Amino acid sequence: MSGTGKFDKSGVSSSRETRESLDTAFRFFTANSKSISHTIAIKTKDYLMPISDLQGIGLTDELAIAELIGLCSGALDKPVQESTIVIGNMTVGGTIAKVEEFANVLQVCVDAGVKKVLIPAASVMVLQTVPPDLLVKVQPVFYSDHVDAVYKALGVN
Repeated sequence: MSGTGKFDKSGVSSSRETRESLDTAFRFFTANSKSISHTIAIKTKDYLMPISDLQGIGLTDELAIAELIGLCSGALDKPVQESTIVIGNMTVGGTIAKVEEFANVLQVCVDAGVKKVLIPAASVMVLQTVPPDLLVKVQPVFYSDHVDAVYKALGVN
């Protein structure tokens, strides 16, 4: 929405790790938005991020990549591709982390009806541990860095 570059999050008051992950993504977004698109103007919008625990199992602290994509989606007014989920996390410097408990995360994705899963390239070796019957139910799409993740999630070439 129109604004001055303010970031506000809701639904995360009890989870310090989740708040930190969201703040990391926003700091990275403000510092690196021009490497994603020169049309992003941070100071002309306010960014609101409501977080919900739909499964009732607790919030994850691995939201930075997904939030970055959400912020870019809002800034560029371009939706994330349908039935797509983004897994992975990053540091404030933009380093992409390997996904822990990959098979379990993938099972949750399949159970939720996800068709396409964006996966950090750092986790490609873990695919060998995923049961084949689970892997064939989704289309894995690998991303190498934050810009690649945004482009693939938004369907930008």
